[in-house]
Amino acid sequence: MHHLGRRHALAALLAAGTFLSTQAALAQAEQQAMVDQATLTVNELLGDPNFKEAVSLLRRARAVMITPRLFRAGFIIGGEGGGSVLVGRDGSGSWTSPAFFGIGSGSVGLQIGVQDAQVIMLIMNDKALNALLDSQFKFGADASIAVATIGAGISGATTAALNADIVAMSKTRGLFAGAALEGTILSSRSEWNKAYYGRDASARQIVVAAEVHNPAADGLRAALMRFSQAAS
Repeated sequence: MHHLGRRHALAALLAAGTFLSTQAALAQAEQQAMVDQATLTVNELLGDPNFKEAVSLLRRARAVMITPRLFRAGFIIGGEGGGSVLVGRDGSGSWTSPAFFGIGSGSVGLQIGVQDAQVIMLIMNDKALNALLDSQFKFGADASIAVATIGAGISGATTAALNADIVAMSKTRGLFAGAALEGTILSSRSEWNKAYYGRDASARQIVVAAEVHNPAADGLRAALMRFSQAAS
């Protein structure tokens, strides 16, 4: 009976471990879906010949913010919304695992239909990166941060883009004629970071200090490395 009790206890521990592992996997599923969508966005936008000149800026970008779907919807209350991931690059040129951000605005206006766009923002320097990391960031609120927006079919190597702190490139679906970022707010999603890495980790700890890593994000890191090397 003693051995039977030990076997039951061991089985219970194994079952508990399996349950916790399953719960952790389920908690990460939504975050992983966002990372996978971000990888597709990187391949689709940066691989588009329309953005060839803009991609040349990638080799000196400090970080990259990727929004697989920035959408506008509604007929009375219009708003932008979606999820984003921020990936940083260290001095050796390696890309970090992603930090999760929410992106949205509460603008009120009349919108036509449902329109959405893929957006990649090249964060060109530490000043812009710190602005994103230090607090909730609102486009247009900080006059010291210059933002240039590039749409598909527009040359990336414009004077504005070359001198900007943040260069946003967008590719549209439906009728949305470009990503109008004015008034859009970016904010860190600490609960998503915790779910994805299994511990509390701020966006700065992830993309600057590279203190945490999830191998499931290696596909996104590899895609960015491939394009940044091609741009060199």
